[in-house]
Formats: sequence, structure tokens, C-alpha cells
Amino acid sequence: MFEGAPEIVIQGVTESGDTFRPSDWAERLSGMLSVFSDDGYLAYSPFLKPIMAGGVRCVAIDRELERRDPPAYAFLLQFARDNQLKMRPGRKARRPEDQATAAGVAEDDAKLHPEN
Repeated sequence: MFEGAPEIVIQGVTESGDTFRPSDWAERLSGMLSVFSDDGYLAYSPFLKPIMAGGVRCVAIDRELERRDPPAYAFLLQFARDNQLKMRPGRKARRPEDQATAAGVAEDDAKLHPEN
């Protein structure tokens, strides 16, 4: 699905054109992979975050999640299908802040799993 795109966007609009409810669905869904940062604040994962695109609430899924956590990635796509939400490819290039965060996550993974 959307080969070559580094992210997939689930839009808060159904295939029939209705706005998806509740209005905070994107934050709730993104909260699924939230973690506490080093300074004690709850932070969205660099692989799943709520965004606004064209005035529509959306969730951007970094395709790296498919490799790192296949069940979570599959759950998100199934959520979109079950709720008949529109999906589209996201950005063609990674956001600068995502590149830095993903690099830090990769470094942490290497420390935790040196066998990989």
C-alpha cells in the first residue's frame, strides 16, 4: 500500500464523506504508542502522531513502524478499514524532526538489542 511513501495518513473522513467522530479520535489513536520522555512528559511516538491536513484531523504513520512493531502497524490499518476511513500517502520525505527522533530511537534500539 502506497509503496515508496515514508508515511501513510489516515484521514478523519469516511469513504462516504462524513467527518469521523469523536473529534479527538486522532489524539486517542496516537496515544496508543505514547511514551514518557526523559523529562517526565507524555510524548507521541515518532512513528505515530496526530496532524491536521487541509483542515482535517489525521494520523500520520511512519512506515518504519511496520518494521519495528508489525502488530501495531496492522492494528492501525485495520482500524482505518473497519471505520471506512480514507487513507493516502503522506510526505515524500521525512520531516526533519522525525529524522532526528528516529535516529535517537535507532540508537536506543541498538543498545537494547545488540544482536540485531
